[in-house]
Amino acid sequence: MHDISKEYINSINGKTPIESQVEMTELVLPNDTNLLGNLLGGKLMHWIDIAGAMAASRHSNKVVATVSLDSLDFRHPIRMGEVVILKATLTWTGNTSMEVSVNVYSENIKSGSTILTNKAFITFVALDDRGKPSKVPPLIIESEEEKKVFCEAKKRREYRLKRKNKE
Repeated sequence: MHDISKEYINSINGKTPIESQVEMTELVLPNDTNLLGNLLGGKLMHWIDIAGAMAASRHSNKVVATVSLDSLDFRHPIRMGEVVILKATLTWTGNTSMEVSVNVYSENIKSGSTILTNKAFITFVALDDRGKPSKVPPLIIESEEEKKVFCEAKKRREYRLKRKNKE
């Protein structure tokens, strides 16, 4: 009988970040903008949450609930008529929770230029059919960059837990 390590079995059932990655595209219409013609922050947050949830659901094969939004950086306004590209990628998994990074880009249709406008980190928990937290597959890290991102995500998790315990 062969001795198969637990890490090996987990790696078989796990998924890589690319396997659950989501790319979502939206067009900024007049109804999506403020008086300055810029995309409403709340609308963007809605799209970010949807893209992140789809990536987390794709990874876990479960319905997910948003637990926290660590940060959302508004670096550049997105104008009416521009295309918004949201790229959601898993950065970390725990027992029942997952962190997803969502990068937001705006594309000017006329010039063809694309710029990173926002970045967010969201934590989701996988839910079973009764709405209870459910185990998620491990995240299989393949590259040095993925390892770096995973370690950074662990630090954010520790900070979240510390902040939660203070409340």
